Amino acid sequence: MKRYDKLLFVDIQNTCVSPIAEAIMQDRFKLEDILIESRGLVVLFPEPVNPKTEEVLSLAGLTSGEHMSKPLGQEDFDERTLILTMSQEQQEKIYSEYDNPVNVFALRAYLGAEDDVFDPYGGTLEDYKKCYEQLNTMLDRLSELLLQEEKTYV
Repeated sequence: MKRYDKLLFVDIQNTCVSPIAEAIMQDRFKLEDILIESRGLVVLFPEPVNPKTEEVLSLAGLTSGEHMSKPLGQEDFDERTLILTMSQEQQEKIYSEYDNPVNVFALRAYLGAEDDVFDPYGGTLEDYKKCYEQLNTMLDRLSELLLQEEKTYV
C-alpha cells in the first residue's frame, strides 16, 4: 500500500525550480499511481515556466508541457499528500502562513542531504543546468525512498 497519493514540489514562484522537479518525477513515475505537481508560495497570477527552465528540460528530453504557475493553497494539505520545498526557508514559510500543514519537508531534510536546491532564477543557462543536475541526483534518491516507503507502509 502506498503512503501518498500526491506529491507536490514547492518553490517561491512555481516558474523555475519546482517545475523542473515536477517534470523529472513525472518522467520517473510514468506508470505509478501518484499525482505529481508543483506549486508556488508567491503566485499572483498564472505564468508559464521560465524559458531557461524549458530549455534545460528540453535538453534532457523532458518538457513542462502547458505548465502554468499555481499557488499553494490550504486545500493542498492532507495526510495523503507529500509536500517538498526546495529550501528550509520555504518550509518555514509554509509553517508560518498556513493552518495545520502536514507532511511538509524541505527536500534536503527529507533526503538527509546537506544543501538546499540551488535556485538559478536570474542566472545563466549554465546555472539552470546546475540546478537540473542537482535535482536529478536528489530525485533519484527520492524515488528510491518513496518506493521503499511504499513497501513498508501499512
